[in-house]
Amino acid sequence: IKGEVIQVKQTGGPTIFTLADDSGLVFCAAFERAGVRAHPEIDSEMIVRVIGEVSLRNNQIQVEIKSIKRLWGGEASAVKDKIEQAIDRRAEPSATEFLVQSEIMTRLLPAMKQVAKEIRRAVLKSQPIVVRHHADADGITAAVAIENAILPLIKEVGGPDAEYYNYRRAPSKAPFYELEDVTKDLTYALEDQTRHGQKMPLIVLMDNGSTEEDVPAMRQAQVYGMEMLVVDHHHPHKIVDQFLIAHVNPAHQGGDFGVTTGMLATEIARMIHPAVEEKIRHFPAVSAVGDRSEAPEAALYIKLVEDKYGRDDLKKVALALDYEAFWLRFNEGRGLINDILCLGRLDRHRRIVDLLCEQANAAIDEQLRASMGNVKSTKLPNGIIMNVLDVENFAHKFTFPPPGKTSGEVHDRLCKKFEGKPVVTIGYGPDFAVLRSRAVRMNIPQMVKELMEEIPNGGVSGGGHLVVGSIKFVGGMRKDVLAKLAEKIAACGVDDAGGAKGGAAMG
Repeated sequence: IKGEVIQVKQTGGPTIFTLADDSGLVFCAAFERAGVRAHPEIDSEMIVRVIGEVSLRNNQIQVEIKSIKRLWGGEASAVKDKIEQAIDRRAEPSATEFLVQSEIMTRLLPAMKQVAKEIRRAVLKSQPIVVRHHADADGITAAVAIENAILPLIKEVGGPDAEYYNYRRAPSKAPFYELEDVTKDLTYALEDQTRHGQKMPLIVLMDNGSTEEDVPAMRQAQVYGMEMLVVDHHHPHKIVDQFLIAHVNPAHQGGDFGVTTGMLATEIARMIHPAVEEKIRHFPAVSAVGDRSEAPEAALYIKLVEDKYGRDDLKKVALALDYEAFWLRFNEGRGLINDILCLGRLDRHRRIVDLLCEQANAAIDEQLRASMGNVKSTKLPNGIIMNVLDVENFAHKFTFPPPGKTSGEVHDRLCKKFEGKPVVTIGYGPDFAVLRSRAVRMNIPQMVKELMEEIPNGGVSGGGHLVVGSIKFVGGMRKDVLAKLAEKIAACGVDDAGGAKGGAAMG
């Protein structure tokens, strides 16, 4: 066999070389002495020629190595080219029709295909994959859709154990790739490289990765040669594209955050592995409800699964995901999340979702009992009703719902109270403010930029969607920042009848 060494693994007995040629992967075993590394001159990413005897071990083909030699020059590059071409052919995503009609997604198709192809390539090359996602209903459905598409392929390529060392899913607390996240990803990757001779992973960012706030983490990943893909619907900044090998965002094709990451990821997952469709058909509807999407696609995806899931069922699944994600913190919680998303036993799915919703609703009611009486409402000259709540002093801390969700729930109640009027709700703490709005033409990333310039010593940062987001600042400048923010809201245009975006209840 002539091929590329993908991985070298030292067991208690033989040394196992994983070899890729143009037909796929094969495990080759060489034995020096028990636990001693055979052929130390051969390492991963080398092109080699192996002569050996084929045998079966645990129902898998294994080659007992008689001789292994590194290839150089023209011979090596010819083998490498042949492998690359074969992988390229096999990585082509399946041609699937979208589950619903969508002009935006049709325009995004080339970018979506590229993401599907890069993920398939990584699987075929046994490159580890890390799926990083925002820890809310939209981010979780997106990540789990991709997870369910790639796990069967990873097992098929690398054997039954491959998923444990070639795949990881990790939630991010913030709606962007934080330095804390990239530090963890790099630490794990470098450990795996040293211990198991693995390649640097492909990082797939879902429901985060499009904004300027992602750049510091991306620059660290770039130093170590980590490749990154982004599927997101936050308002994108073109600065991130230099760090990415593919980027899917509805805003690139005239869409907005109404096309959720869960919708995009489900369609990409079907391109990666069409057989997964039956399991994940309801994910886009869950993500649409969870992120309050008002896009035409949302209604179509919800209609697609209405025989199995009513709108109330979808709302309960989305709430259960948000609630569980709060307690899981940085843990992926695969088994629990699978049960909430109905990927396991139906009876257990119903019981866990009912229980989590009951607990979440009780916590929300308790929080709002404390908070609603402390909301201060003002009518601005442009007709907007601005509601302000100090979540630091008038809401429970370190429990569910967190400040973002609390502000969202308060906003929902106030929208009912001021039916048909433009409403903005600000939940602020010592050094942050969370914004929710309805029927107000805001551009939060733009506001943040202006605040940075106007209050240079305010330490302002933040962003999110255009009409839903959060702002951070230094505690001492809170009064100035909030006063300026109120001025900016007072200068915003409004939509009629309050029928526009309700503002996603992002955590």
